[in-house]
Amino acid sequence: MIELLPGAAYSARYVASQSAIGFAFDSQRGVHAIGTDRVRPFNAMPNGLAFVPAGCDVLSESPMGGEYLRMIRTDGVALTGDRAFNNRIDPRAILLAQRMRSALLQPEWDDDWEAWALNLAERAAGPGMPVPQGSITDNRMRLLDEFIDASLNGPLDVKTMAHLLELSEGYFMRAFKQATGKSPHSYLIDRRLARARAMLRDPTASLAHIALACGFNSQAHMTSAFTQRLGISPAQLRTNSATGKKQYGL
Repeated sequence: MIELLPGAAYSARYVASQSAIGFAFDSQRGVHAIGTDRVRPFNAMPNGLAFVPAGCDVLSESPMGGEYLRMIRTDGVALTGDRAFNNRIDPRAILLAQRMRSALLQPEWDDDWEAWALNLAERAAGPGMPVPQGSITDNRMRLLDEFIDASLNGPLDVKTMAHLLELSEGYFMRAFKQATGKSPHSYLIDRRLARARAMLRDPTASLAHIALACGFNSQAHMTSAFTQRLGISPAQLRTNSATGKKQYGL
């Protein structure tokens, strides 16, 4: 079973009946207790791979949430792994999760779900890579997200973001890539797209208005970014939602 959970506030508490793989497309913040009674704050970095083994006690709450891909085997075969983790940056897993999201939003006849799912499970079962020293810290990521959210309707560039964190442009670009698996520019486009997708739920908002409110130069610019990143245009996505087409599960 593969689900694409939309970015929204949530509160969950359960014992995992099956092991699950997760992928956080967005930054997420809240409190959690995974396999322990101790509740503590958490910061999920964008593009972070996660794993929860079967039988694990899970408590997780976030006032904002974030778009999240979740995968569970339903054939009785357990996913490999016995230790929970999150925030693992894996370039191959990022590509797989992005491809799976696009296919959930706009399915095609030749989508190879079995191959994608097995490959993602292999990435989660691997040893992972340590977070390099000098990468963007949780506090800096939170400060950057808050600044982007407040400034998303206008122009933003690497120089401005680096200055906010009191880092040189070169250092900021390297550290951000290490922490999130993507460039600051790519992350900024993703944030604009996330805001636009949320605004698309309002049927009275025109595409031109949404584009400008999210910092795109034009409606055509926004449509191009949607098609390249998500495999679907904003008009198609709005139509699918209006007609009740299933988008968030397989």
